[in-house]
This record gives sequence, structure tokens and C-alpha cells, in this order.
Amino acid sequence: MIALHLKLPPDMLRVVDDLARRRDVTAGQIVRQMIADGIRYETQRAKTPVRADEQLLAPLRARLARDLAHAGSWRDLQTRLRAQGVEFRPAGGGLTLHRFPGGDRLCKASELGYSYARLVQRFRAGFPGHAHSWVADRILTQKGGPEGPPHEDPVLIEDD
Repeated sequence: MIALHLKLPPDMLRVVDDLARRRDVTAGQIVRQMIADGIRYETQRAKTPVRADEQLLAPLRARLARDLAHAGSWRDLQTRLRAQGVEFRPAGGGLTLHRFPGGDRLCKASELGYSYARLVQRFRAGFPGHAHSWVADRILTQKGGPEGPPHEDPVLIEDD
């Protein structure tokens, strides 16, 4: 092992010493375990699905609600979104929202309350240029689509 010298506030050092005494180990073992736990947490957290922060989603939902609700086609939707500084792009079997121009990923369409299936059903077509055209074909060939008959009202909340 390589030696590492740390400066700790007195209160923190007291907590480490108390833990070490209760567990009958050295303070160094406590610190090494805490560092290992922190590394494990960060590594596992990095592997979780990429989900947008609710603090980002709420303002986006509010800002884009009218455009998402009133667009009559994919082209109309993209034009409206781009006027707001964002655009949809194909991602896997669905769509993600990105800054326009620039391209930074913001969130999934479903996180805004508009699943790809709902939009395909509403526009009666797949997203132009989407690599997984079979997804739209499957949605459109199901009786009434995946969630019943087409809806004119916007769907603001969706089950994952």
C-alpha cells in the first residue's frame, strides 16, 4: 500500500476514531472502507439509466407543452421545437430531446410525457429517418395502437 496523509477536521476525526473503536479496527481501515464504498457508489451510479433531473424536466415540460400538444405532424413538431431551441432525435426505440443547435442531450421524450408510441400513433407515421422503423410499423399495425384509440388530448403523464 501507498501511504496517504490526510488533514481532517477534529469532529470528523473523532467520528472515525469512534467507529474504529466500536468495530475494533484501525482508523485507517475505516477510512479505506469509506473510500471503497464511495468508489463503488460512484461506479454503480454511473451504470444506472440516464435519466434527466426533475429540476430540468419541469421547466422543459411547461415550456414545450403547447408545442407538443398542438403539433400536427413530425415536421410541424420539429419546427416548433427548434423555435424553442430544442429538437427530437432518434435514440434506440424512441426519441431524445437535444439542444438545437448544439446537440446536448436533455432527456427522453417519454420523460416529457410523450412516448414515441403515442407520437407515432398521433401522427400515424414513424419519426423521419428513425433507424428502427419496425417500432413504428408495429405500433401502427396494432388495432388502435399500443394504448387504445388515438387521442387528440395531450398525454402529460406516462407510465414507464
